[in-house]
Amino acid sequence: MFDDLTYLVGADELRPLYAQASALVRAKQLDRLDAHCRRFIEKSPLVIIGSSHPRRGHDVSPRGDAPGFVRILDSQYLAIPDRPGNNRLDTIENLFADASIGLLFIIPGIDELLRVNGTARLTRSQLLLDQMAVRDRAPKLAIVVEVQEAFLHCSKAFKRARLWSDEYRLDRAELPTLGRMLADQTGSGISVADIEARIEADARNNLY
Repeated sequence: MFDDLTYLVGADELRPLYAQASALVRAKQLDRLDAHCRRFIEKSPLVIIGSSHPRRGHDVSPRGDAPGFVRILDSQYLAIPDRPGNNRLDTIENLFADASIGLLFIIPGIDELLRVNGTARLTRSQLLLDQMAVRDRAPKLAIVVEVQEAFLHCSKAFKRARLWSDEYRLDRAELPTLGRMLADQTGSGISVADIEARIEADARNNLY
């Protein structure tokens, strides 16, 4: 079906297709967190993390909690708690192989985004972890990011997606449950009901 597709082979083919980035777009890229970036992060309950590994390739993973869960240490550093997840450890293992990290901060109801790029290290400093505790449970570690680039991203993508309107909102019944999909995908022989019970128990007992 796609045998007749042609592909670009070099970056020199890109620029003729697009206008030059405006002076404003170029100037908005900062090398630190200013007051606007800091406020955006403080109001964001969700950050999407991009990382990579030389053998496994690229990975994108969400981190979410109450607004303010990402700690701003100063204008150059921020810290993300590593709450309990699926224990695959994709992101944090990647960071040992390649410290480069990309962050996308999202605020519900706001079409603009904040992008932050930098390098990351992992810490088990108890002083910091205790400050991130929820329900008296501190995270096992935190991802400390040294900011190299920070800039606000325009709203076009979210406007096209109409993300915060009900127009594209899907009734959950239109998709199979996660338990059903995992049972089909894994062929584990574990019943849908058992998988869904495990998912519910994990969400109930292991959020923090």
